[in-house]
Amino acid sequence: METESLDGNLEIILITINGQDRPGVTSALTSILARYDADILDIGQADIHHNLSLGILFRTTSDVSGDILKDLLFKAYDLGVKIRFSPTTVEEYQAWVKRQGKNRWIITLLGRSLSARNIAMVSEVVADQGLNIDAIQRLTGRPPLDKSEQPQTKACIEFSVRGTPRDREEMQSRFIQISSEEGFDISLQEDNMYRRCRRLICFDMDSTLIQAECIDQLAERAGVGDQVKAITERAMRGEIDFNESFRERVALLKGLDVEVMEEIARELPVTEGVGRMMEVLKRAGYKTAILSGGFTFFGEYLKRKFGFDYVYANELEVADGKLTGNYVGEIVDGKRKAELLKLIAQVENVNIAQTIAVGDGANDLPMLSTAGLGVAFHAKPKVKATAKQSISTIGIDGVLYFLGFKDSYIS
Repeated sequence: METESLDGNLEIILITINGQDRPGVTSALTSILARYDADILDIGQADIHHNLSLGILFRTTSDVSGDILKDLLFKAYDLGVKIRFSPTTVEEYQAWVKRQGKNRWIITLLGRSLSARNIAMVSEVVADQGLNIDAIQRLTGRPPLDKSEQPQTKACIEFSVRGTPRDREEMQSRFIQISSEEGFDISLQEDNMYRRCRRLICFDMDSTLIQAECIDQLAERAGVGDQVKAITERAMRGEIDFNESFRERVALLKGLDVEVMEEIARELPVTEGVGRMMEVLKRAGYKTAILSGGFTFFGEYLKRKFGFDYVYANELEVADGKLTGNYVGEIVDGKRKAELLKLIAQVENVNIAQTIAVGDGANDLPMLSTAGLGVAFHAKPKVKATAKQSISTIGIDGVLYFLGFKDSYIS
């Protein structure tokens, strides 16, 4: 390319086309370039509400460039679109090529709705960090004008950003602040090969896949609700550890009929979006697991209902159809969850960077930090502040947007 630039024969031209989208526009214009053996150096196209925006950067020689531009101009007129030509120097092109090696990031904005203010605030942070936005796309469908028609609407916009942040921690901190003050979620992920090929996703159960704590429901039915809550509060104050509090609470369930567990399972309040999320993940070939400090009985119920591949939780001991107040096997605490995530990844031959973990509590933090992508879901403040990604505004199917799925692909 440098040889051509020395004799002055090389020309690099950017053409931008705007107008009503219709079949055949791209084909007609690129056919003209092909006829003159022009090299396409870059191309990008977007459709916004049936309006086409197409850009093509091509290389040719000065002896045919005039004919190319003339033919493109006439063809654009025939197609009813506007075309603009902008010459690019070799130096400008080479500088652009060098920039392609910079780090790339995906910034995801997620909420019930997203305003111009929301987008402006995120864009300002991107600019302050010296990053360049390469592309913006909406992952969710277009919102209804009358929101009362679809009260559970979702809005997600994805930024593809290039460059190295001046201060990544400050950038993340500003996103957390904006998210908290404005009521929408912001995810910052490095756009690497692992983000595009996640293969295993592990979920906490209580207050994540279901909107309940099963031990509290069991305790209420056993008539020991207040006692169990008191033990939970002692654990939260750090007076006893998770394992000790677990043993004390399980002991209080002694004598509860197993049929009560079946009744509770049938009435579990499943979190918004679980069914849709699981359908998409299974269709896309993901392996899924429930890793819970709750109980296997309820995890197995969800496995049968939604098709999870693995369930690891705590097994309550049963004798003569009643709970004995004991448990079987090792307690699944935070440390054990992280170990199980690694074990399943090993069994499935999945790199740990290809794993995802989703949870809400402090005992989920080891799992969230171990996974390639850890997502705090409607989490306690401490968990949300510690996890790199969080969803607090919509259902658990919001995880799909962090993985880059679009509604048009998965609906």
